Amino acid sequence: MFENLTEKLNSAFKKLKGHGVLSEKNIEKGLKQVRMALLEADVNYKVVKKVISDIKDRSIGQEVMDSLSPAQQVIKIVKEEFTSMMGSAHMDFNVHGKLQSSIMLIGLQGSGKTTTAGKIAFYLRKKGKKPYLVPVDVYRPAAIDQLKKVGANLDIPVFSSTIDMKPLYICQKAEKLAIEQGYDTLIIDTAGRLHINEELMGELLQLKQGINPSEILFVADAMTGQDAVNIAKSFDKTIDFTGVILTKMDGDARGGAALSIKAVTGKPLKFIGVGEKATAFEPFHPDRMASRILGMGDTLSFIEKAQDALDQKQAKELEKKLRKNQFTLEDFKNQIASVKKMGSIKDLLSMLPGINKKQLNKLNFDDKEFVRIEAIINSMTGQERRFHKIINASRKKRIAKGSGVSVQNVNKLLKSYTHTLKMVKKINKGGMRSLKSMLPF
Repeated sequence: MFENLTEKLNSAFKKLKGHGVLSEKNIEKGLKQVRMALLEADVNYKVVKKVISDIKDRSIGQEVMDSLSPAQQVIKIVKEEFTSMMGSAHMDFNVHGKLQSSIMLIGLQGSGKTTTAGKIAFYLRKKGKKPYLVPVDVYRPAAIDQLKKVGANLDIPVFSSTIDMKPLYICQKAEKLAIEQGYDTLIIDTAGRLHINEELMGELLQLKQGINPSEILFVADAMTGQDAVNIAKSFDKTIDFTGVILTKMDGDARGGAALSIKAVTGKPLKFIGVGEKATAFEPFHPDRMASRILGMGDTLSFIEKAQDALDQKQAKELEKKLRKNQFTLEDFKNQIASVKKMGSIKDLLSMLPGINKKQLNKLNFDDKEFVRIEAIINSMTGQERRFHKIINASRKKRIAKGSGVSVQNVNKLLKSYTHTLKMVKKINKGGMRSLKSMLPF
C-alpha cells in the first residue's frame, strides 16, 4: 500500500534534509518532486494542485525559515496537509445508539460489495451489534447465493430473498423480520450497476426513499485509481451517498483513489479492505494513513490489531506461565495463531516506524511458515508439547511424517522454541535491565 509513493516522497525529503537552512528555491524544488510523486500515484490533478499550493504557502514563511530544523517542519506541514486532504478524522458507521439501522452498499459490479457486506457484519458484531445481511441483487441468482455463503461462513443470518422479488419489497420485508427476530442492523447488498444506467440508478433512489438507510456507502475497487474517484462522483450526484469504502487496498501500490476521493466527492473514506478474510477490514484514519505514506509507520493501528487478536484472559494466563518458565509448545502454537489473526508479517512490519521499505521487500518470510509450524506441533503428543526435551530422533521422524515436513523443519521449530525459552528465562532472571540489554536500540 502506497509503496511507490512513500519511496518517492522520502527521496524528496532526503534532499531537503541536506540543507541546513531552506530557501524558497529549495522548498519549490522539493515540492516539485512531491507534486510529481502524487501525480504518478494517480492522485487527482486538481487535488494535487491545491495541496501543493497549501503546503507551499505554509512552508515559505517565518514559520519554517526560523525553525531549528526546517526540513522536519516542511515534512510536518506535508503530513498535516495530507491528513486534511483525506478527511482529517476517522468517521465510523452511523449505526450506534439506534434501535434499528440499515447500511446500503452501492457501486459497480465486481467492486467487492458482497465480500464487504460480510466484513461490515463481522466488524459490527464485534462491536456488540446484531447484523442481518440482505441480498437485493435480483438480477444475478449467483449474487444471492454468494451472500448466503458469506453469511454461513461467518455465522451471520441472511434474509431469504429470491430473484422474483422486487428490491424494495425485499428490504421492507427484511426490516419487519429483523424487528421480530431482534436484529438491529440491516446490511443491504444491492446489484452492481453503471452510473449511466438511469433505470438502475432510479432503483437506488427508490430504495433510499423507501427505507431511509442510516448509511449509503459507495464501494469501489482501489486498484482502478482515478476511475473509482470519477465514478464515485457520478454516483454521488444521483444518490448523495454518505461515505466510501475502498476494497483491494492491499494490491494498490499507488494509492491515488484513497488520497483523492474525499477531496473530490466531499464524502469521507470510512473503511478499507486489505485482503479476502473478514478480519482484513480496517477503519480509515487519515492521520495514521498520512504517517504511513510518509514512512513514519502506524503504531496505533498495529496496537489495535494486536489487542483485537489477543484474548485478554489467555494473555493473563500466558503471563503467569512466562513468569514461572512454563511456556510450552502448545502455548507457542497459540501465540502463532494470534499473530496470524493480525495479518501478513510484512504488512504488520510496515506499520512500525523506522522500517526500511527496501529491506522489508527483501524480507523472505513466507506466511505459510505459520501453517507448517502448527502442523508440526499438532503432530506431537500432549506429553511432547509439554516436555520438548523428550523429543528424540525417532520421535522427530514420526512428527515430520505426520505433518508432511522434513526432520530439518522439526529441528528448526525446536531451535526457535528453545531460543524463545532462553529469552524468557533471561527476562525473568534479570528483570527490566536484562530486557533492555536484549533490545536493538
